[in-house]
Amino acid sequence: MPQMAPIGWLSLFIVFTLTFILFCMMNYYSFLPPSAKTSSSKKNSQDFFNWKW
Repeated sequence: MPQMAPIGWLSLFIVFTLTFILFCMMNYYSFLPPSAKTSSSKKNSQDFFNWKW
């Protein structure tokens, strides 16, 4: 029946949209950036030990 075709397209759109959002959320939360705390303490210790005078 042609009258039911928009419901099929709408359900496909919803399924693909939810899949895309889920995929983006999984990628966002699986990335672990390097913490600034360890890099700043490492930099301070290098500056402390590299005196030139």
